Amino acid sequence: MAKTSTTTQGLRAAIERSGYYPALVAEAVEAAVGGEPIRSYLVHQETTFDANEVRRHVTVLVLTGNRFIVSHTDEQAADSTSPTPYATTSTESVKLGRISSVVLSRVVANPEKYVPGTLPREVVLTIGWGAVARIDLEPAACGDPNCEADHGYTGSSTADDLSLRVSEAGDGPDAVRQTLAFAQSLSEATADVTR
Repeated sequence: MAKTSTTTQGLRAAIERSGYYPALVAEAVEAAVGGEPIRSYLVHQETTFDANEVRRHVTVLVLTGNRFIVSHTDEQAADSTSPTPYATTSTESVKLGRISSVVLSRVVANPEKYVPGTLPREVVLTIGWGAVARIDLEPAACGDPNCEADHGYTGSSTADDLSLRVSEAGDGPDAVRQTLAFAQSLSEATADVTR
């Protein structure tokens, strides 16, 4: 990454603000981005409770002119493979032309009083590029309640490669705004690729 870019510096600062192994996360993201200029980014830290353990996870999304980069970092407790706690970092680089869907779900309070421009109380950003698909099947049926014939199955296949939930209560209003801005940038970038 070009160290003089304001966007690059903003990404580095957001990674450092997350406080989640910033040197490790930044190195992985910078290696994946390479020399490409950054158009937009989103850093999302999640804390989950697993039995008696607190686990942290950070996802970094980066949009360049040609690619969508996803980085995940998870921490793990010591186990049979490692006597000390450790972290796993992965990055995936996806060509913009492969992104098949960008879904942004907004949750607003008191929709009857909604004023355009009001910040949603939470957003869910789901991005699909065909690496992971979920198939939901159920037995097919006909309209006859007495029919005992086998009508096969019916269902749907959904691209569900990445889903992030960001809420004003849990993550703060700035995180919701950043998620909305990133979703818009990604949607616009994928529209430009298909033209």
